[in-house]
Amino acid sequence: MEKSAVSHDRPHARGPAGDPRPRVAVTGLGVISSIGIGREDFLTALRAGACGASPISGFDTTGFRYARAYEVPGFDPETRLRRIEPGRFGKVGAQAAAAARMAMRDAGLDPAEVRDEPGVIAVGTTCGESLDVDALAAAEVAGGPGGLPAPRARRVHPGRLPVAVAVELGLTDVEAVTIPTVCAAGNYAVGHALDALRGGEAEFAICGGADSVSRMAFAGFYRLRAWASERCSPFDLDRNGFMFGEGAGMLVLETLDHARRRGATVLAEVAGFGLNCDAEHPTRPLRERVAACLSSALRDAGAAPSEVDVVFAHGTGTKINDAMESAVFADVFGDAPPPVTALKSMIGHTQGAAGAHACIAAVLGMEQGFIPPTVNFSTPDPECPVDCVTGAPRPARVRTAVVNSLGVGGNNAAVVLRHAGALAGGPAAGREPSTGRHTATAEGAA
Repeated sequence: MEKSAVSHDRPHARGPAGDPRPRVAVTGLGVISSIGIGREDFLTALRAGACGASPISGFDTTGFRYARAYEVPGFDPETRLRRIEPGRFGKVGAQAAAAARMAMRDAGLDPAEVRDEPGVIAVGTTCGESLDVDALAAAEVAGGPGGLPAPRARRVHPGRLPVAVAVELGLTDVEAVTIPTVCAAGNYAVGHALDALRGGEAEFAICGGADSVSRMAFAGFYRLRAWASERCSPFDLDRNGFMFGEGAGMLVLETLDHARRRGATVLAEVAGFGLNCDAEHPTRPLRERVAACLSSALRDAGAAPSEVDVVFAHGTGTKINDAMESAVFADVFGDAPPPVTALKSMIGHTQGAAGAHACIAAVLGMEQGFIPPTVNFSTPDPECPVDCVTGAPRPARVRTAVVNSLGVGGNNAAVVLRHAGALAGGPAAGREPSTGRHTATAEGAA
């Protein structure tokens, strides 16, 4: 299966070169991560090259040689949510709802204004309410199936994640979708929203992903010897695995006409999307299929490979994945691929939220004129011959960014984002980076 977003002829603002599909704007960002909660804290941490890895505190790790992850410190859902009563949803649902509320506030969009408009809520996830699954498993071991706590059992269905967002925002005329394509689910959610907006099924969408660090996922990947000992170090010669992170990343998307009608500030354009499936190996993506996915996203955006200023790599920090992805970039972009960065070094592998977190970081970099660094990098690997942005942010005039995601089971998805300036003519579109910046290929650090 291979796909780029569907095309529908409707009387909306047109895309480049007469593309008949409505153009789609990013107008709001909401983020919960190990390095920051909220747009400003996250932006500050990106600029600082922060790393959120720390000893696991959410469950007992006795008996494991190493046990670090990228947990979110200090997240209290009761201080972030307005409508959801405590305990109705699990931690992941609460994070998704809180990030969605942040994104709506950032977009200047009162939920009451769109309550009667058709919309989409798409939440990607890998493990859903995995902490509740952990608790239910412990209860069953301790007392058998009859001892399972009913409130937790009611919370575990992953279909409740977008429902948590809808309940928190009081939205009633929305398609609520959970997308479980594991590590690529955040990008899939953005693509699902893009399709709905281009196809006239909705005028606004809230999309992204959410997951938590659970005993189930930690133990499983530890046994596979895929878990890093200290931190995630993508593309580094001495990388030794990945670490899960947790949190949520949610974006508000609108058709450009909808954003203009209400005078919204446009942060970026979702210009293209592509997906396909390897159907080959559970954990080892096929180079040819990953390249085909990236190429299809660029075609959907009407963008040439030479136009891309930065790639937010999947960059898990595993030996095989990083080497394969580096080869893909040469396949797609030629002898001089654009700069590459890997957000998982800072916030860990946030699973179903990974693509959404990377999209948010890309938008912030476009707006502020920099490429976030790949931290924890010390020694280049000859098998990863990429221009990896390391150490500190790189000043850059980013006009086009690509976010690459690869999911277990061969689920590949790529999103192409363009600077708001590409949406010429909007009332508040196109905040240029501050002066004194270099091009995206310039060397140097902020």
